[in-house]
Amino acid sequence: MIRIGHGYDVHCLVEGRPLIVGGVEIPFDRGLLGHSDADVLAHAVADALLGAAGLGDIGGMFPDDDPVTENADSLELLRQVVQRLRGNGWRPVNVDGTILAQRPKMKEHIPAMRERLAAVCGLSPAAVNVKATTEEGLGFTGSGEGMAAHAVCLIESC
Repeated sequence: MIRIGHGYDVHCLVEGRPLIVGGVEIPFDRGLLGHSDADVLAHAVADALLGAAGLGDIGGMFPDDDPVTENADSLELLRQVVQRLRGNGWRPVNVDGTILAQRPKMKEHIPAMRERLAAVCGLSPAAVNVKATTEEGLGFTGSGEGMAAHAVCLIESC
């Protein structure tokens, strides 16, 4: 059996926090605000996987008022999501993510994002795709107020 899932996440940009996207720290004057490290891409991938397996969402698994996950590494949260999937008889097949950000440019960081996401999901980097786009100055991502990410995935029973 196979299933597909979709995930979406958004966080605002603020001063005084590191910018972590896809498990990669990106030099920038602001970072994403959230209970964990606020990695929008890792969160979108986690939601896509959980959704495909019918296991809820990242907010249900890791509530934003839980002190255990405060400032947590989102790749570690994603690792726990993958473990939960496996415990329920599922495994990831592939992941495709899109980062929406006016700046900074993501292109040079994408190979490292693919490697890190693939390692956590137990996939080959060839089974993980990451792309980035601006929104031509439109909306909260286009104005630089925040970033968003979409992810889709395929999972199969194991």
